[in-house]
Amino acid sequence: METNGAEHVHDVAVVGGGQAGLAAGYFLRRAGLDFVVLDERTGPGGSWNGYWDSLRLFSPAGHSMLPGWWMPAEEGHEYPSARHVAWYLTEYERRYGLPVHRPVHVGRVERADGALRVIAREGTWRARYVVSATGTWRAPHVPRVPGREEFEGQQQHTVDYRGPEEFAGRRVVVVGGGNSAAQILAELSQVAETTWATLRPPRFLPDDVDGRALFDIATRSQRAAGAGRPVEGFGDLGDIVVVPGVREARERGALKAEPMFERLTRTGVAWADGTSLECDAVLWCTGFRPVLDHLAPLGLADGRGRIALEGTRAVDEPRLFLLGYGDWTGPASATLIGAGRTAKATVAEITGALAREG
Repeated sequence: METNGAEHVHDVAVVGGGQAGLAAGYFLRRAGLDFVVLDERTGPGGSWNGYWDSLRLFSPAGHSMLPGWWMPAEEGHEYPSARHVAWYLTEYERRYGLPVHRPVHVGRVERADGALRVIAREGTWRARYVVSATGTWRAPHVPRVPGREEFEGQQQHTVDYRGPEEFAGRRVVVVGGGNSAAQILAELSQVAETTWATLRPPRFLPDDVDGRALFDIATRSQRAAGAGRPVEGFGDLGDIVVVPGVREARERGALKAEPMFERLTRTGVAWADGTSLECDAVLWCTGFRPVLDHLAPLGLADGRGRIALEGTRAVDEPRLFLLGYGDWTGPASATLIGAGRTAKATVAEITGALAREG
């Protein structure tokens, strides 16, 4: 890792070395472009190194791959663990010899005379195009529920959760209606007294449907919406896949959801109808927001923190592309297989633009 004051010049700089950044790197390598991947972590594997131990993907390994190399199956498991995915990303990076520099803590991206300059504590990179692929893991979202500051119990977000052991024998409220909430609740309910609170009744997919179908549904839905046609399908990427642990919890009656509570109290939670529940901990499985603070100097974000895009390209800064932030940047682009599909189109667009510029 170069740390001198020189400005390093490339065709493309990718900010973020997780699954979306590696997918971009694969296609940039195939296109023969001069590029660099800048990653803030000390080692490979992206955010998958930070997930709880028992997490399972909701698609089998054969449908959870990055471009060029099918993910090997994890012995004894149809649905791979987070640890297996981190191993896969590590091997993927090595397999394709991707030029990942780490740790590089990018502070800002700014315009620089027909190019973009990426400025980090560790150095400066100038690129004709920048791909932002920083993901969402560093920006956990907790809703603004009244009383959060008054509650005297423990509060954690999905990003903090490691396993059920520390909650054994306690009363825990799990908030959120997605796959993370369902998987965490399934194991917590074996050792703790649990209550599940959701904004809407959780939607479970049929037992024989997993992430393979969900990705196809998300793709068809986006195409239909873009063409002005009705969106058809029986699920979306927020619906819960009945992986083995979730199935077991459902069969013992542990997955009954309550409506979302109105506020937290000093000792628990309270609903609008006057009922209340005392608890020792609240676990927020309430999602994440895109990590885009490094792009603030470009002045592209609207009041909601979103950047207007055409595909994955920023409307008001055509040298900037965004990958891997969810459906906003392409159908299922925050999934492994979705990251590869959006990266392919993005690199094709960059390659064409560079060819026209000469």
